[in-house]
This record gives sequence, C-alpha cells and structure tokens, in this order.
Amino acid sequence: MVVTGTSRPHVKAIHQELHVRLKKMGELHGEPEGADMAWWVVLDYGTVVVHALQPEAREYYDLDRLYSDCPELDWREVELPPLTPAAPESDAEALEA
Repeated sequence: MVVTGTSRPHVKAIHQELHVRLKKMGELHGEPEGADMAWWVVLDYGTVVVHALQPEAREYYDLDRLYSDCPELDWREVELPPLTPAAPESDAEALEA
C-alpha cells in the first residue's frame, strides 16, 4: 500500500492512525522504518506493507512504477472497523428490550 502525506506531520499522523486502528484489530507490525524523519515511513504487517511518503519521496523513489503490476484498491470502498468498540447497553436498556 502506497499513500502520500502532504508534510512531515501528515505522514506521522498517517503512521499513528494506521498503527492505532490496526493494533485494535490485533494486527501488529515490526519496528517502523523512517518514523523519526517521517519522509518515508514503512510499516510491515507481513502480508501487507504500508509505505507512507511525502510527495517528494514518492516521486523520487517511484514506488508506483515498482508496484505497477499490483492490483489497485479504491480505499473509499473498504469498510473500516469503528475506532472504539460499541458501548455496552446499560442494565435499564437491556431490561426494556
């Protein structure tokens, strides 16, 4: 997966958000590469590798050409899990049901 962040803080935010959401799903990655500089951060989940790059890094390394024969995925069509688990029903709500 190749994603572009518009700046160093944006790449860091992408990295953090992916880490938090996937950790909640039980998915763990090894030590992230490049997280300190946030020019190009790599998260390796085994079957999926995430590259979060600033525009200049994406252009320089041209990963799109390297992965050109891989299928493209429209992220807007992927259903994401909720950020927080659903709140349990209160005793009163459970009794009413």
